[in-house]
Amino acid sequence: MRSWTAVLLLLIVAVAAAWGWHALALDPGEVRLRFAGWRLETSFVFGVVAALLLWAILSLVFRAVFWPGRALRRRALQRGHERIADGLVAAVEGRHAQAAKSLERAAHIEALQAPALLERARSAHRQGDTQQAAAALDAVEPVAPQAALALRARFLLDDGRNADALALLNAAMAKAPLPPAALRSLIEAAGRCGDSATAFAALAALAKNHSLADADFTELETNTLAMALTNATRADALASAWSNLSRAQRQREPLVVAYARRAAALGQPLPAMGEIESALRRDWSENLVRAYGELGPSDVAARLRKAEAWIATQPNSAGLMLTLGRLCNQSELFGKAREYLGRGLAIAADAPLWEALGDACVGANDNDTAQRAYRNALRAARGEKTESLPDTLRGALDTRASVVEQRSAHGVPTLVLPRQ
Repeated sequence: MRSWTAVLLLLIVAVAAAWGWHALALDPGEVRLRFAGWRLETSFVFGVVAALLLWAILSLVFRAVFWPGRALRRRALQRGHERIADGLVAAVEGRHAQAAKSLERAAHIEALQAPALLERARSAHRQGDTQQAAAALDAVEPVAPQAALALRARFLLDDGRNADALALLNAAMAKAPLPPAALRSLIEAAGRCGDSATAFAALAALAKNHSLADADFTELETNTLAMALTNATRADALASAWSNLSRAQRQREPLVVAYARRAAALGQPLPAMGEIESALRRDWSENLVRAYGELGPSDVAARLRKAEAWIATQPNSAGLMLTLGRLCNQSELFGKAREYLGRGLAIAADAPLWEALGDACVGANDNDTAQRAYRNALRAARGEKTESLPDTLRGALDTRASVVEQRSAHGVPTLVLPRQ
């Protein structure tokens, strides 16, 4: 198809050229020029050719006259790019003084002023030089005001000045729409200050410009909603916020955990228990079952019975064993707590299990073992090797490796051995 199009175009050009040549042969035209007593007569064809030659000669002269200046500007721009590259590499390597020197030189070039000063501010902030960072942001603000605003707010958040960052971004948002980076900083600042309304407004503005991938926006939305649930000050406000969420949002694990913990803290343990139990019926989660044991002292007996019923379907869940141990500790069933926690340690010896075991041993007046358990909790948190349990406790704990049948997504049985 393309070849036929090319042939057709060539035929059209050939016909047009033949017609033009025939027309000029019949009448070549005439051009007359008269100026200050001078007179010039020539054919139209020669006049057109002469005009084109004159234009080409003048263009060459113009280029020759201005070539040195353009060459110098190109060289300066190339040198500025090299200095920005050197400054970026030096900043990453931690050589901030050299980075500042290279970036300051690059900022003298107008086309590179904004990126050079913005990176200069970043480098100064990493070095802890707040004055230099502020000076660089002040210098770049007339050139790139939104970038300077976003970076200034980021620096305030990094320094822990959450209220100042919130005030700065709120004032800027009242004047003009914020760029995506500033909106994300506004959401973070509002979350830290407990201003849920501002966070939701910034989240809605961020959703409109589609600057984030779907997965990233969902994560940010989840964190913002969890923050709003955590900051609820009254039980009715919490219930209203939870009911306003969509069904899909209420099934997100972080939101279920945030709601349950806050509801329990506000004296509403039954709704908290109900949401976690419903979520666990849909899909088992170690985080959710651990949160089930962190709902405070209310309804401990009911939660303990419910958690013990889950052992039949989740016998190799370290999170379930941790929750059972914590609930037994709250019920002062310290011997039973040590059995569950020992089983959990045979599956996954992490720091919370060791800490709960220490609490159980304290309740059983076994202070020596409690100290070992607490030391192991610290070592497990740091990724270090833990101490062995005393012989007296080993006999009481069921730490034998258990083999539990599980099935893959395709229904194939798999054998899971707990970690020793």
